Amino acid sequence: MFGGNNKKESSTGRSTSAPTANGFNSLVKGTVVEGTVKSESDIRIDGTIKGKLHCDAKVIIGPTGRVEGEIRCQNAVIEGSFEGVLQVKELLNIREAAKVGGEVTTEKLIVQSGAAFNVTCTMGGSAPRHTANGSPSTKAAQEKKDTGSVKANKAAGA
Repeated sequence: MFGGNNKKESSTGRSTSAPTANGFNSLVKGTVVEGTVKSESDIRIDGTIKGKLHCDAKVIIGPTGRVEGEIRCQNAVIEGSFEGVLQVKELLNIREAAKVGGEVTTEKLIVQSGAAFNVTCTMGGSAPRHTANGSPSTKAAQEKKDTGSVKANKAAGA
């Protein structure tokens, strides 16, 4: 109906074209989505998402794309802008025109020259644990604190 003979009917009424195993989703420039978007395959954002994006594959934020909120994905390429919480299981690639702010957790990171990358970043899969007062409580921070306590006790004559 819409300009395509992509699917041809056989005499039995079955479609002869095979379904696409790796589909590709696209949010075009001028489109705004508010809420939660879930995708099992790659998605390209050239419009705007305000909310959550959970993707089992690659997220691409194009030059005109903007995401405000949370992204969880396998891999990501950012050319546009992102503000919020970004969790990438494998590779995060920040291109030269990108503007990224917020909290980032990734295994591997590429930041090209010219990109604005103003984030709190955790790499290697170990996200910082926060204490009740909100400060990070990593093993290294705890060891530093313990060492400081020992020094303070020795100085006090304990």
